[in-house]
Amino acid sequence: MNRLIYIMALGAFGIITTEFGVIGILPDLAKNFHVTVDTAGWLLSGFALTVALTGPFTNALTAKMNRKTVMSLALGIFVFSNLLSAVAPNFTVLMIARILPAFLHPVFWAVAVTAAAKLAGPKEAPKAIATVMAGLSVATVIGVPLTTYMADLFSWRASFILSAAINSVALGALALLGPSMPVSVTQKSSKNQLTLLRSVSLWVKLIATVLILAGMFATYGYLAEYLAKVTHMTGAEISILLLVFGCTGIAGNWLMGIALSKNVLLTARIFLIALIVIHLMAYQFGGNFIPMVIILSFWGFIHTGGFLATNVQLTHSQPESSLDFINSLMPSFFNAGITLGTFLGGFVISHYGVQNVVWMSVPLLLVSLMLGFLFQKKSAVNKAIALPQATH
Repeated sequence: MNRLIYIMALGAFGIITTEFGVIGILPDLAKNFHVTVDTAGWLLSGFALTVALTGPFTNALTAKMNRKTVMSLALGIFVFSNLLSAVAPNFTVLMIARILPAFLHPVFWAVAVTAAAKLAGPKEAPKAIATVMAGLSVATVIGVPLTTYMADLFSWRASFILSAAINSVALGALALLGPSMPVSVTQKSSKNQLTLLRSVSLWVKLIATVLILAGMFATYGYLAEYLAKVTHMTGAEISILLLVFGCTGIAGNWLMGIALSKNVLLTARIFLIALIVIHLMAYQFGGNFIPMVIILSFWGFIHTGGFLATNVQLTHSQPESSLDFINSLMPSFFNAGITLGTFLGGFVISHYGVQNVVWMSVPLLLVSLMLGFLFQKKSAVNKAIALPQATH
């Protein structure tokens, strides 16, 4: 069972390398295809938008399929997508190649996260999910910086070839070492779980998730451009800094899992406050090389844990029978946030310059923080009103 969790983490590594690998090479792609940086940003946001719109449907369509088969199919399409991207003759073909694997992206995540949580049990679920999502952290440590470095060393096409190779390794490990995962009877029955959509609490958490991811990616989605134009770093320096960003992210993801196991609400609030502060510091010291190296180290530490924090917030205190359904929704709302964030970040860049993109992230994160406080206060009032009635 532990082997399965690590195999799924490897698969997550391959998928995230593909999804986020373009972040470091957006300037190169914009220059090669003669488009603006905000237009090139659709290579990220278009992928995320596809996931957001199709996630619930693809999860429903594949609900009765063997889970190993579905994950293998997803990784196979990611391999094909990267190879097609590497030979893309124009921006349109590249865009199509990017969208193709997005359809099965949410299926992989829903299966992997649900399996990890069920294997570990309620108490240890955050740590198990953190292990799977460590694939995300390692992708930012190795995958994203390596794709950036490959583009700087060879060409942007080499970046996609590298991503194809990574996904091939993940596919081989799953196919050869992963056990069969047939769907149980309880997993097939999801009609009763639709009643969860009537929960105001769930919808508040889903909206907060969108805002948090939007706040994270409004700036992070254009980090390479920010470091190039504002901090005046070279391509090699940017790839190194992205490596630093990812390395600290691994530690941050690990500590986030421990902290969430102790107190979900408090940990989530501290995360949001810290992320707001780090964005403000990046704006203040963005033009200074050494301060930005230090800031990026802390930024990676905080940023990467955001995926785990929002995931655990969504599934916290939910019955085990509902985890499949909630986790099937999660990739859609995650990627809706990424789409919104990169779109708004691109808007700011095109109208006010990349140096001001931080001012889109900060308000989004503030609103999500306030939303959590307001909902908790409302819930406390409702419980206080309901309690005398129950005891009476």
